[in-house]
Amino acid sequence: MKSYLFLPLLFLFVLPFGELKAQRKKSKTTSTETYSEDLYSAIEWRLVGPFRGGRSGTATGVAGNPNLYYMGTAGGGVWKTTDAGNTWSCISDGYFGGSIGAVAVSESDPNVIYVGEGEQTLRGNVSSGNGLWKSLDAGETWEFIGLEGSEHIARIRIHPTNPDLVYVAAIGNLWKPNTTRGVYRTKDGGANWEKILYESDKAGAGDLVLDPNNARIMYAATWEMKRNGYRMDSGGEDSKMYKSTDGGDTWTDISEYKGLPDGPWGIVGITVSPVDSNRVWAIIEAENGGVFRSDDAGKTWQKVNSDRALLQRAWYYCRIYADTQNKEKVYVMNVSYGVSTDGGKTFKLKNAPHGDHHDLWIDPNNNNRMVIADDGGAQVSNDGGENWTTYHNQPTSQFYRVTTDNHFPYRIYGAQQDNTSIRIAHRNTSSSITERDWEPSAGGESAHLAPDPKNSDIVYGGTYKGYMMRKDHSVGQTRSVNVWPDNPAGSGAEVMKYRFNWNFPVKYSIHDDNTIYAGSNFLHVTTNEGQSWKTISPDLTRSIPETIKSSGGPITQDNTGAEFYSNIFVINESPLEKGVIWVGSDDGLIHVSKDNGQNWENVTPPITMSPKLNMINCIDPSPFKKGTTYVAATSYKFGDYTPYLYKTTDYGKTWKLITKGIKDNYYTRAIRSDKTREGLLYAGTEWGMYVSFDDGASWSPFQLNLPITAIRDLHVRDNDLIAATHGRSFWMIDDLTPLHQLSQEMANANFYLYAPDKAYRMQQGGGWGRVNKKLVGENHPNGAIINYYIKDAKESDTISIELLEMDGSLIQRFSNVAKANKLDPSADKPLKVKSGGNRLIWNMRYPGFKTFKGMVFYSSPNRGPKAVLGDYKVRMSYNGQVSEETLTIVKDPRMPNTNEDYQKQFDFLMAVRDQVSRANTAITDIRTVKSDLDYLKGKKTVKKEMKDMISEFESKLDVIENNIHMTKNQSRQDPLNYGIRINNRLAFLMADSQRGDYPPTDQAQEFFTEVTKELDVEVSALSRLMDDYVSKINGKVSENGMDMISIGEE
Repeated sequence: MKSYLFLPLLFLFVLPFGELKAQRKKSKTTSTETYSEDLYSAIEWRLVGPFRGGRSGTATGVAGNPNLYYMGTAGGGVWKTTDAGNTWSCISDGYFGGSIGAVAVSESDPNVIYVGEGEQTLRGNVSSGNGLWKSLDAGETWEFIGLEGSEHIARIRIHPTNPDLVYVAAIGNLWKPNTTRGVYRTKDGGANWEKILYESDKAGAGDLVLDPNNARIMYAATWEMKRNGYRMDSGGEDSKMYKSTDGGDTWTDISEYKGLPDGPWGIVGITVSPVDSNRVWAIIEAENGGVFRSDDAGKTWQKVNSDRALLQRAWYYCRIYADTQNKEKVYVMNVSYGVSTDGGKTFKLKNAPHGDHHDLWIDPNNNNRMVIADDGGAQVSNDGGENWTTYHNQPTSQFYRVTTDNHFPYRIYGAQQDNTSIRIAHRNTSSSITERDWEPSAGGESAHLAPDPKNSDIVYGGTYKGYMMRKDHSVGQTRSVNVWPDNPAGSGAEVMKYRFNWNFPVKYSIHDDNTIYAGSNFLHVTTNEGQSWKTISPDLTRSIPETIKSSGGPITQDNTGAEFYSNIFVINESPLEKGVIWVGSDDGLIHVSKDNGQNWENVTPPITMSPKLNMINCIDPSPFKKGTTYVAATSYKFGDYTPYLYKTTDYGKTWKLITKGIKDNYYTRAIRSDKTREGLLYAGTEWGMYVSFDDGASWSPFQLNLPITAIRDLHVRDNDLIAATHGRSFWMIDDLTPLHQLSQEMANANFYLYAPDKAYRMQQGGGWGRVNKKLVGENHPNGAIINYYIKDAKESDTISIELLEMDGSLIQRFSNVAKANKLDPSADKPLKVKSGGNRLIWNMRYPGFKTFKGMVFYSSPNRGPKAVLGDYKVRMSYNGQVSEETLTIVKDPRMPNTNEDYQKQFDFLMAVRDQVSRANTAITDIRTVKSDLDYLKGKKTVKKEMKDMISEFESKLDVIENNIHMTKNQSRQDPLNYGIRINNRLAFLMADSQRGDYPPTDQAQEFFTEVTKELDVEVSALSRLMDDYVSKINGKVSENGMDMISIGEE
């Protein structure tokens, strides 16, 4: 290394909101470019998955309804199950979302639900909330009822006979002192609130319980705690326990009553036995803490248990629950949950399917029925906890980062908090994305993942404390490739040679497939798969001693690595310039090297623009201009929820704040440039998505159908956009091309047909039955995506979309005036249109064979041949005006096929299709004639000679009809009893020959020739029969002045 250029370190203070806003107002006016969402409203986010539950801190059932439960998640809103935990649905979407601290259902009116935002599981990835919500219809609709600024709600207690009398335990702001904390009460269902217990601006209410036998009697615990970017402290003189006997009007501090431990206390959990109100338990974090019991309603206490398994990592658990029917039975939540049947003296440790348990509801009338909330969501038990439902049915995973590999179809990679890292297919050949499509990958719950560009089965992943692993998926082997293999467990970051963030970056070089970067407080590089590492920078962090200490507070130290601070948090390279490397730290610094790490320059934005300890979360160098880079940062862990997005055009010499249009409290973690349209940017905030069309000069919401949730990272891949949500798993947009084509000219048009993105020809099946979207992810649309826009759709409009070969031959037409015609697949298909953006999915198939009413085929779905590779015309007609674009169908790159192979299959399938249609047309003709004959037989004037001729004709028609089609097959499995005939055999050949994208086998072609000859015989016989009888019968009928037979002589 030659030299290092640093700017002077700045003060360790966060700039106040007012001053920052003043700085923002001084920025120069910039021209903006915005577009109405109506232009691109057809773009859809889809849930990829996985369906593997993320953390839940609150869950409840409903007495009297054994199938109904609710849960609140740490990042995904409120969920409901009506089938005892087999499936879950989000019921807060459209109203609110994100982090939930408490859910409560009224005992006297279970349609009344109260929800408090902001989880009480206050770990490093915690998100805050906005207040309280209320539903009067079991979650169908919601109303916001206040307590703004409460941020984290620990408990909601509803009076057992009055659903309007509600008590709330508010923890308050985690990051800085505030007064919106303590116990609140409403007597009018949330219209008005009064604070009835308040300890201080640094201690909130951590627990609250009503005596089940007398709701005037309440117990509450206050909790002094604090978080910031580099530590968590639980405990202090303001952690106490209180009791009220008058419904909360007055409170008595019982913290120093006989038998309770000396202070300071940390978190406290309380419960009262419904069987005996005198029996009260408390679990207390203290030097001499443990489980305490009172048998005189809190007057005196005795310590009954000091098992560390119940009190480990106390601040994250410390919840206790009395059994509803057994006075001696009590539960304690922790890594495992403890069950005591002797009043708390001894506990048996048990586990629900996931572990790290936080909340428990026990049916007051049946203590075998319960629901538990843990780091995997919520699970239901009907046998007292012996068995639980799965959590692999909840798409509430919390992801930190997202990337993709070079496999086809590409896989999405990320690390799920409280679980493993995973890789999941973004699309497959089935009808949905299921558990078969994902698997654990390298590293742990907090990993950055780096799949090898040369071999996607090799994946590097980090995890907390600096551990790093190389996983070879092909053999199931994992190798430790730590930069420095020293385990610092139990100690603070100050003991580490290299400090690594909980979520430290690992990244392959864009320019060298053999180079991997990893960030501690230094930048490290390996070119030999981790066999050795080279340090290519000095300490690129502030390294302020105060921020590099053991965490946990005065009672319990907590050094999982989540609070390890002053580390490199993001690494990226310029895609345009080899050797230009950017790094950002979690304590507010940005550095750039222009010579592959030989020299580094501190290019941190000034403190007037960026708070000193601003966490640099995302750096995205422009793919269009050298020296241009975008940065997303956040200072929320110091109580500043301001969004911070920056842009430089000169390698960081100067910066511009680019947040116009983003809400003031929507703090930002991700910004990404589009790869195709310069100036098109995407930003992820704590509350959703934004888009900019003018290089950050202005922003517009880009939520569309995405639920309200935190966006922790974004990844642009080809023309797709993938969001790593922190509570709703992975979501993605499959086609960004409409955004690339927006212009003022098209915005002023009455209609617009977007040029479609290329479409991969893949074998994507439907599977058996309908897809249950409560259990599986949504697959890529099965076909080509065609986007179009209609400014103002009217019922009188005539609108069509046509798919054509390049010579103009029609393949399929979709029209808003067409009606469904199941008998003729070549007929125009209905097209639903609306004002704004519209989307049509063409399955890339030509029409199938003609059918007839009542046709039952065995194992022969009517799917037309797929279009071969190449270009096709898309033509849109709007009230006589026409627009055309070109659609290109490309090959699945995994396939060895030549274009000739595709063409051979197509030609064969078209030939088979036409023969099936020919056979079915013969059946239609026969049945038309039979219908006329039935009408004729009903005439009283018909003579015996005529009746005999008709009967003879019908008998001969029956023979031909049954030779072509089995007429006895009336239901789906009848063909197992009655042998199929020519038309079904041909239809099966058509279906069987397109199971994959392969040319027909020799035997398939031979069989087709043979069966076609059989059909030729029957069609010829039918033609002769018609010639023989139709003219004769019509001749007889004409004597009476009628011409009855519809199929005339040719």
